Amino acid sequence: MHKLYVAMVGLPARGKSTLAKRIRDGLMAEGIQAKLFNNGDMRRALMGAESTSPDFYNPSNAAGREAREMICRRNMDLARGWLADGGEVAILDATNVSRGRRRMIESTLTDHPVLFVECVNEDQLLLKACIRRKTTLPEYAAYSEEEALQSFMKRISYYEAIYEPLEEEKFWLCVDSTANRILAERPCEGSPFYPAIREIVVSAWVHCLYLVRHGQTEFNVRGRIGGDPPLTAKGRAQAQALAQHMRHKEIDWVFTSTRLRSHETATPLLAERPGAHIMAFKEFNEIWAGDCEGMLYSEIRERMPQVTAGRNANKFSYAYPNGESYALLGERVQRGLRRALFLAGDTPLVIVGHQAINRVLLSLFLRQRSEDVPYIYIPQNQYYHISLTPRRKVFERVPYQDDSR
Repeated sequence: MHKLYVAMVGLPARGKSTLAKRIRDGLMAEGIQAKLFNNGDMRRALMGAESTSPDFYNPSNAAGREAREMICRRNMDLARGWLADGGEVAILDATNVSRGRRRMIESTLTDHPVLFVECVNEDQLLLKACIRRKTTLPEYAAYSEEEALQSFMKRISYYEAIYEPLEEEKFWLCVDSTANRILAERPCEGSPFYPAIREIVVSAWVHCLYLVRHGQTEFNVRGRIGGDPPLTAKGRAQAQALAQHMRHKEIDWVFTSTRLRSHETATPLLAERPGAHIMAFKEFNEIWAGDCEGMLYSEIRERMPQVTAGRNANKFSYAYPNGESYALLGERVQRGLRRALFLAGDTPLVIVGHQAINRVLLSLFLRQRSEDVPYIYIPQNQYYHISLTPRRKVFERVPYQDDSR
């Protein structure tokens, strides 16, 4: 069992290709020879525009079914030849949603074990975003956005009609691809690569994350909590300086909160990047101060001394009256981060957050003691650059404007 086939499984837009690449890269980082064999790439090269039509995927379309099986067999032949020439792990990236297809793979590839890895995604927000993103692929260049969406949804419906989850196969993993979590497994015991693959699929990789706090607002100047204020002139200058600083950096995704100050900070960044994706997540909204929303800190000290005393005693766990604490932020902020990393995949992303939100986000990477989280420094003229993969570990705070003037 010193060589292995990994066959991906799952409906379209569930994160299979991203996870397949991550498995390849993670294994290669360990010195293991791994290679991808993608059915979609071969399909586009051999079939061209003909295979973009949803009818190509209709189970009752005999010609389409034969073409898809031919592509699958050809990729299996390439994978088998590559392993014979010295490769160690061959990754077959395709939907493979029917048991019939998977039986054919197991009965054909008998020289080495086959591990099936199924990707599941039940997050409807992410699923809709992924499907929309698929419609921007070059193969849909001749379609309008709506036509591409309808075509891809029809393709998915055909796959859904024949989809059968993993169960009977000899070796398999079922993975929640949005939460990096193994849902069920039939272990490939004895394979030297299986432990490494298990760790890869549960690890959250961050190839290139820029974590930014919004620019200065009037509330910041006056010491007011929360609210939805716009940027000040200085805040707008900070947003412009950030965009200027990052003008040569590749950025594919920008995530904001639903608050105005977050959007205004992101606007200059997006101005020169018409192809970048932007999404607003309520998970990145600033800590909710409840009854204290919009109040001055000085007013809270005078009118609600018990709030000040409670936060001074335990700032991490104390919740504002009818509001949130840092401890309560954790679940929603983690959910927002998982969504952002899933959508961005291996591409660079920016999160334009808020002081408390960014503190919690940083604590997820720093493994900070909970009682110290409310004191992490989050300046408005600097950002954090984070890259955490098996090959690269970077964590740095980068200034982009001198605010001392």
